[in-house]
Order: sequence, then structure tokens, then C-alpha cells
Amino acid sequence: MISVLVVDDEPMVRGHLRTILGSARDIEVVAEAADGAEAVEEVLRHRPRVVLMDLRMPGVDGIAATERITALPEAPVVVALTTFDDDTHVVRALNAGAAGFLVKSTPVEDLVNLVRVAADGHSVLSRGAARGLLGASTSSAHARERVAGLGPRDRDILGCLGEGMSNADIAAHLFFAETTVRSYVSRLLTRLDLRNRTQAGLLAREAGLSAPGSPR
Repeated sequence: MISVLVVDDEPMVRGHLRTILGSARDIEVVAEAADGAEAVEEVLRHRPRVVLMDLRMPGVDGIAATERITALPEAPVVVALTTFDDDTHVVRALNAGAAGFLVKSTPVEDLVNLVRVAADGHSVLSRGAARGLLGASTSSAHARERVAGLGPRDRDILGCLGEGMSNADIAAHLFFAETTVRSYVSRLLTRLDLRNRTQAGLLAREAGLSAPGSPR
């Protein structure tokens, strides 16, 4: 079962998300929280696999809560929830450690599937949304400068991350062992001073990198 914590200051939104996710046999909403401080407490109490985190809340907001939660040992995957896909708060949430984000208007079936995707360690970030966020996060010139010193294999791996591929997907695409891909990804995150795969994917897209063989 994929255990999920739903965090939102609106009871109706929490109830809506609980109903949607509860319809899936492999997902269980183990708790709800109305603000960031309560979210941290519920993570420590229930150890969910995925946290759906509203960003704009009174008191401790979702960005501060995300930073605290992702710093925990064996931290869950935090996915930001937002009303608009160009919300600049999302960039801050990604910098705080969120693995991606979902727009609250995401269709029911897509929402369930994307929670599964997040639980499996994939980036949860649509291409259209990424374009909106990248303009707020960095410039294309700066992104290209950051990746200029990477070798061909590193650039290929980074391009695959820009496509939202998992390690297994990248291994199959590039004919590498999955352990080799894992090593490349870890080294890239360290070298580029990135906190997670989603940040790497955003950088790849802004720098114009894509998976080998993919249309640009």
C-alpha cells in the first residue's frame, strides 16, 4: 500500500483528496493535516510514503514544512499542491526539497496515477508546467553554463532526468546497468549542487538537454 498524508488548510480540499485517493486499492490516506506544523507531526507519527503538501497555509506554510520533512531520516516523497501551474511558490518548494508538484485541478484518474509515480521515485512535473516554472527559477544561459563542463554520458543521463525517467527507464534507454545509472545520478546531483531529481530535470530542460533519441 502507498501511504499518503494530505496537507491542506481547507477541509473540503482534504476531504476531496481523501475520497479520490481512497478509491484506489493500492493507496491509503493515513492522516490529514491543516498546516505545516501539524504536517511534520503527522509525518513523524505515521511515516507516510507520500505527502501531498499545500503551499499557501497560515502559520507554518507548506514550503517551511517541506524543508523540515525532507530533512528527516528516511523522509517521504513530498509533492507540492498548487492552484496554478505557474505559482512561483512551487520553485521555492522544489528548492526546499519537494520532488514535484500537482495542480489541484488535476483530473481524478491522473491524480491517482501521479501519486503512484511519485511513490516510485519518479519526478511529478508536467512539461507545460515546467516551462512556466523555469522562467521563474533560472535563465537558459545560466543553465547551459552550469552543464557546460559535463561529459557526454553525464549529459545523456541529465537529459533523461529531464524526461522524468526513473533509473530503470534510463538503464533500459541507454543500455546501462541500473546500478551504474544510480551512480551517475548521485554524482550529478552532488556536482551540480541539486537536492533531488526534479531539480535536475528542470535544469536539463532549461539547458536544452533531452534523452538521446528524443525530439527536442
